Amino acid sequence: MLFFRKLTPAPRWLILLGTLGFTQVLAADSAAPAPAKALKLDEQERKWMAEHPRVIVASLEYPRYLFKDEHGRWIGLNKDVLDRIGAMTGLQFVHVEAFSTDQMLASLESSEADMSTTLAINDERKAFLDFSHAYGGAGWVFVGRAEAPKVQSLEDLAKRVLVLPARHALEASIRHEYPTIELRTVKTYAEARALVESGEAYATIDNEIGAQLFPSGQLQLGHILEGRWDPEHLAVRKGQPHLLSILNKALEAFPPAELRAIRRKWLNGVVTTAEPTVWQRVTQWSCRGVFVVSVFAVLFLLCNRRLASVVRQRLETEQRLGDQLAFQQALMDATPDPMFVRDLQGRLILCNRSFEESLSTRFDRIQGRQLIELEILPKETAELLHTEFMAQLGSRSTRFCRRQLMFNNGLRDIYQWTVPFYGADGQLRGLLGGWTDLGQRIRQA
Repeated sequence: MLFFRKLTPAPRWLILLGTLGFTQVLAADSAAPAPAKALKLDEQERKWMAEHPRVIVASLEYPRYLFKDEHGRWIGLNKDVLDRIGAMTGLQFVHVEAFSTDQMLASLESSEADMSTTLAINDERKAFLDFSHAYGGAGWVFVGRAEAPKVQSLEDLAKRVLVLPARHALEASIRHEYPTIELRTVKTYAEARALVESGEAYATIDNEIGAQLFPSGQLQLGHILEGRWDPEHLAVRKGQPHLLSILNKALEAFPPAELRAIRRKWLNGVVTTAEPTVWQRVTQWSCRGVFVVSVFAVLFLLCNRRLASVVRQRLETEQRLGDQLAFQQALMDATPDPMFVRDLQGRLILCNRSFEESLSTRFDRIQGRQLIELEILPKETAELLHTEFMAQLGSRSTRFCRRQLMFNNGLRDIYQWTVPFYGADGQLRGLLGGWTDLGQRIRQA
């Protein structure tokens, strides 16, 4: 209080208004979610649940919506929604992994699965699937090469190659409405992006949320497809009206505040929320603006004595990180077999000294480049390995094999290994690999 009395009237008002703004912002952001409405299920629906307590969900990994963490557990926005519905209904959702859209649709057509969470609506799918109420959505966006002009519409792709995963939600309509587009299909979005990067295709189309999650590299986002929207539904195999009805009732009873919280948890920074009214924007920004100004005023008055400590701690942290990186590099260099680390586009991030010596090159010459951009291996070998790396990143599988590969100095008998690696957030970061020259081991023995 003594400090407050010594302040001039202007800082006093800033502090008071800042406190008011802070409490309003805090109240808006931390409002408790409304309780879920009680589900009113009829007798037939309750009987169906008793006979079918487990629901098989055909699940294809799609970043932020549904994917596996480093422990192989399913997580994501759709997983949280299903968990909440399970808590409301007592249903148990069992995820069965699919590795492509085509495989996921086939499992639903053959009745191997009951439902899916990542399928968009089109006429082909409506023939054997029913769709629940929508609980969100996003647009479709073009993805093209970075050095090419941004794709603005489907008309820009006339007489050009557009690559899509097989049985994509837009495939049939594009073939019908834009016959001049040369449409190619692959298994996964990862393969589609790889073809665009290599120049074999001009563009692909992805959900705008998924497209923003991948490093740009040689790709760039184009415009959003006008008039095309990708609502978020739960797709249910036909012949299960009770399951569809239960899911719809659960979505209707889902507390809006809780659904917004789940979307913020997984999509924060990727999508925008519903457009607020003018008065809401003015009130929100006024409160936050006053709060920010007040914080800066208080910080200025108190002279922030922690600045020197923060700088010192940062320097110490940087020193520790530098030591750790130096240790990691020394450890890799001490390994007699060649080792490398590549990113999601197959570009070299790190390698050891044995890798440089084996390929007669230096790291500073090949850093940040793909095998197909270099001449350290025969062209056929480089293309083969790059294709395998991109396919492995798409499937997130490991590879250990004995094989013969042609190097610049001749054919070698090697034992090759490559494994995907993940960040602390569970996101795929790239590929770690290496090989052992079996012929050299035999000579040394």
